[in-house]
Amino acid sequence: MRLFLRLLSLIGVLLVIGLAVILYYTANPKLPFYTPAQQVHYLEQWSAVERQTYYFTPQGTQVKGLRYDWFTALELPFSEERFASPEYLARFGFLVDPRQTATPNNPGNLPVGFARHLNQGNPQAFLDITCAACHTGELRFKGQAIRIDGGTAQHVLPSSVPTLKGGSFGQALVASLVSTYYNPWKFERFARQVLGADYEARHGQLRREFKASLDTFVKVAWNDTHRGLYPTQEGPGRTDAFGRIANATFGDAISPANYRVADAPVDYPQLWDMWTFDWVQWNGSAEQPMARNIGEALGVGATLNFFDDNRQPLEGDARYPSSVRVRDLHLIEQTLQRLKPPAWPEEVLGTVDKSLASKGRALFIENCAGCHVPSTAQINGRWVQKLKMLPVAFIGTDPGAANNIADHRYDVTALQWNPDELKALEVQLHPKPTEPLNLSQLSVAKGLAYITAFVEQRAYREAGVTPAEKPDMDGFGLPIGVRELRAYKARPLAGVWATAPFLHNGSVPSLYQLLSPQDERATTFYKGNFEYDPQHLGYRTEAFTNGFVFDTRITGNHNSGHEFRAGARGNGVIGRLLQPEERWALLEYLKVLGGPLESQLP
Repeated sequence: MRLFLRLLSLIGVLLVIGLAVILYYTANPKLPFYTPAQQVHYLEQWSAVERQTYYFTPQGTQVKGLRYDWFTALELPFSEERFASPEYLARFGFLVDPRQTATPNNPGNLPVGFARHLNQGNPQAFLDITCAACHTGELRFKGQAIRIDGGTAQHVLPSSVPTLKGGSFGQALVASLVSTYYNPWKFERFARQVLGADYEARHGQLRREFKASLDTFVKVAWNDTHRGLYPTQEGPGRTDAFGRIANATFGDAISPANYRVADAPVDYPQLWDMWTFDWVQWNGSAEQPMARNIGEALGVGATLNFFDDNRQPLEGDARYPSSVRVRDLHLIEQTLQRLKPPAWPEEVLGTVDKSLASKGRALFIENCAGCHVPSTAQINGRWVQKLKMLPVAFIGTDPGAANNIADHRYDVTALQWNPDELKALEVQLHPKPTEPLNLSQLSVAKGLAYITAFVEQRAYREAGVTPAEKPDMDGFGLPIGVRELRAYKARPLAGVWATAPFLHNGSVPSLYQLLSPQDERATTFYKGNFEYDPQHLGYRTEAFTNGFVFDTRITGNHNSGHEFRAGARGNGVIGRLLQPEERWALLEYLKVLGGPLESQLP
C-alpha cells in the first residue's frame, strides 16, 4: 500500500512538472527575434489610400468575442509589457512598419490586418482580423523590407494547441488572457485602462464579459487538443483553411460528431488578378466572390447562429444571423481588383540580367506556358482567365488538401433544410446531381455553399442591398458555384518571385528548387525568416534562433510532384530535366514576367 501511494505521488509530481513546463512555454513562447527594417519599401501595386483601405477595413470577424480595447490593453504574462505592441506582435510574423503611428483606421497602432468593428446596437468595438493579415507579404534584404501587398503572409496565427515550443499567436494570446483574469494586479491595471472613468460602475460587468471570451478561447484550445484535430503543425504562413472552417461550422456550431482531422495545411495564396479567374481556391472549388469572402470571414471568426435559444433550428427569414459585413467585404473585393502584381525592385534586390531573362522567356514558353498561361474569354463584360486544373495523379503534389475536401462528409440534418428551399438558392453544383442530396453525408464544399447562401441572403437584407445592387455585390452576377476536384489549379505566374514558399502546401522553399527534381529539394528547412534570397527566389532557410523546422516527411507536408526530370510524364513529372543553367535563366525571366521590365527584354 505504501509503495502504491509513493507511486501515485510520483505520478502526481510528474504531472505537475509536465503541466508547469507546458504552461511555461505557453506563457513564454519561443519566438524569433524582431529587428526593425531600416526602411519598408512599398511597391507601385496600388495607391496609399487603397493600401490602407485593404489593411484596415473590417470584415465582421470577432475573434471569440475579444474586444478591440481589451486586446490593446493586455499585458504579457510575466511583465507589464503590452501584448499588442507592434514589436511583440512582429515576432509572430505580423507586419509592422517601424515608422507607423496610430491613425483613425488603426487607433491601436496594430499590424496589417488588425481592424475593429461595431455591431449594430452594440457600443463595444470588436477585434476584427481581416484578409489582409494573411494575404500581405514582406521580404527582407540587407536591412531593407519590401512589402508585397496581396502576397503570402508568414505569421503563426491559427493554432491554439499547446506545444512545448509555444510559438503560435493563438496560444500566446490565451496565456495573456488567462494571466490577466487570474492575476488581480494585472486585471486591476487592465480594467482601469479599458474603463477609465467608468471603472467603478462597470468593473464587475467587464470581468464577466472578459471571462466569457476567455472561456471560449480555452474551450476551443481544449477541444482541438484532446480531439487531435490538427496533427500536422501548420507553422508560419499556413493553415488548413477548409479543415478549420469545416470544424468551426459543422463541428462547433452543429454537432461534435462532425469534427474531422485536418492534416493538410495550405499556404495563403497571392491575390492579385484573382478576380479574373473563373474558379478560385487551391482546388478550384469556388466561383462567386462574395460567397468565397463570406466563407473566409466565417473561418476567421465571424459569428454565425444556426439555432435559437431553445436549440431549435432557425427557419425561413430567420436564417442565419451573422456578424459578416457584406458591404465592407465588397469594398475589399473592389479594392483588390485594382491591385497590380509586384514588379521586381531592382534598386533593392539588384538589376535583372536581361540577356539571361530573354533566354528564360524561350524556356518558359517551352516548359511552363502550357499550364500557367490560361486561355481567356469575355464573359458578362469581363475578361476571364480559364485556369487549368491539374489532377493530383498527374501533378503529383501532396494530395491531402484535395482529397480531404473531396472525401470528408458532414451531417447537417439538425438544420432541417427543406429540399425546395435549397433549390431556390442561387447555388449551382458542378456536375449537377442526378440524385437528391444526402444531408447526413454532405461534403464541405456543398455544405458551405448552402450555408453561405443563407448567410448572404440575411446579410444582404440587413445591409439594405437592393436587387439592382445584388449582381455587383455577388461579383459579376455569378452564382454560388461549387466543384469538388481532386486537382490543384495552375495560376498565372506574374509576380511569382515574391510568393515563396511554393506548391499549395509551402513545401518547397525556393523557385530554384521547384524547377529541380525532388531528390534535389530540401527534406527539412527553417521557416519564419523574412530574409530573402534574390538568387534562388525564396526565403533563406538556414537555421536561426527559434525558427520553425518544416519537415516534408510529415503528412500534409510532402514536397513531391511538379518535377522537371527525365521520365514519362505524369505521376509528378511535368517536364524534361532542366539543366542548372536553364533553371537560372528561367528564374531571371520570372523576375520580370508580367511587369514593366518584361517589355525591355531583347
